[in-house]
Amino acid sequence: MPRSIGAFIKRQREAAGLSRRALAQAAGVSSDEVAWWEKEGRLPDMGVIGRVASALGVSQDVLFLNAGWVPPDRLEHIAAALDGTGHDDASQPRPTAASDTHKPEPVFTTPLGELYQGDCIQVMQQLPDRSVDCIFADPPFNLDKNYGGSVDDNLDCADYLTWSFRWIDEAVRLLKEGGAFFLYNIPKWSIHLAAHLDRLLQFRHWIAVDIKFSLPIQGRLYPSHYSLLYFVKGKRPSQFGPSRLPLQACRHCGGELRDYGGYKDKMNPQGVNLTDVWYDIPPVRHRRYKNRGANELALKMLDRVLDIATVEGDVVFDPFGGSGTTFAAAELRGRRWLGVELGDCQPIVDRLSDLDAERQQLLGIRSEINTLFTADTLALRAKFGHDTSRYRLLPELETL
Repeated sequence: MPRSIGAFIKRQREAAGLSRRALAQAAGVSSDEVAWWEKEGRLPDMGVIGRVASALGVSQDVLFLNAGWVPPDRLEHIAAALDGTGHDDASQPRPTAASDTHKPEPVFTTPLGELYQGDCIQVMQQLPDRSVDCIFADPPFNLDKNYGGSVDDNLDCADYLTWSFRWIDEAVRLLKEGGAFFLYNIPKWSIHLAAHLDRLLQFRHWIAVDIKFSLPIQGRLYPSHYSLLYFVKGKRPSQFGPSRLPLQACRHCGGELRDYGGYKDKMNPQGVNLTDVWYDIPPVRHRRYKNRGANELALKMLDRVLDIATVEGDVVFDPFGGSGTTFAAAELRGRRWLGVELGDCQPIVDRLSDLDAERQQLLGIRSEINTLFTADTLALRAKFGHDTSRYRLLPELETL
C-alpha cells in the first residue's frame, strides 16, 4: 500500500507545530496510534479521520488521496469540486452515524449479548467508536446462494466490493486499539478486501482453512481453502493467546505422522504451535449441529478465534449473524457479544436458548487442545508400545 499517507501526516503535523501527543489528544487516540499511522502508513479510521484532518488543517479528501484511495461515496463530490460545480465541504467531519435514526432495539438479549435485526451498516452507524475488542465477519460470498428473501447474494462485482468496503469501514471504526479483525471469505474477494483492510489495520495472517471436498472442476485448479484474514488495529494485538494442537498421529496405531525437524522427542508437552493452515475445521453437515439450511461455520473455528484474540469479558462483534455460531461460542466462553442479522433471526434465537448440546460439543473440542496427545492417541500408543516418557519441554523449542 502507499506509504505517503504516513509521511504526509507527519509532515502536516510538524508544519502545524503539533507533537504526536497533541495530535493524539485532538483525535482522541493514543500517541502510539499516531506513531503507527506515521511509521506504517495507515489511514485513521472513519471515527477519527475528521478530527485528524481538522487538527492538521486539511480536508479528509486530502488524507484519502494521500492514502491512494477515496471512499466511493466521496468520488462524486470530489469530481464536482474539481470541475467547479460542487461546494467543497470536505473539511467537515465525515458523519459516522445516521442523524435521523436511533439505535434499534435488539430482537434478542442475554446477560452477555444483544442481537439486532437489520442492515449491518445501519446498525453499526448507531454504535459508538472503539467499543469492541474483536470482530469476526463471515459475509455472503456473492455466489448467488439463497440466504432468505432480504439478502441479495448476486451483485455486480464492483457493487459487491463497494458494499464490502462500506461495512468494513464502519466495522473498523468500532474496533478498539489493539483489537482483532477476522474476515472469512473466498480468495477471489479476499485479495481485494485484504488490500482495503491494509490501508486501515495491521496485517497479521492470511489463514487458509481447508475445505473437505475433492470434486473435479474442469479448466482450473480445485479451490480447496477459504481464507480467514486476521488484522489488528495498531502496531500489536492487545491479546494473542492461540491454543496448541496435538501432535499429528496415525489414527490406526498412534505413531507420529511427522518428524518435526528431528525434535519430536523434545516437543512441548502442551502441544504443537498453531499454524496459518487449518486442516482440522470440520464442515457442519450433521443435523445434530446444523441450525439452518444455508452454510454454517463450525463451533471449533470460533472457539479458536476467541482463544487467539480475546479473554473472558471482551466484547465480540459479528455483523453477519447467520446461524449464530459466533454468539454461541461467545456465550459458552464468557465473552460479551453484539451481533446483526439481516434475515431471519429465529434460528439464532432458538440456538442460543438451548446451548446444552453445544456445551458438550465444546468440552470435546477443548479436551483436544493444549496437549501433546489426545486421550485416544495415548490409548493407541500404549496399545502399540509407543513411548511417551521421552517427550519433554526445552525452552529453545518453545516455538515448534
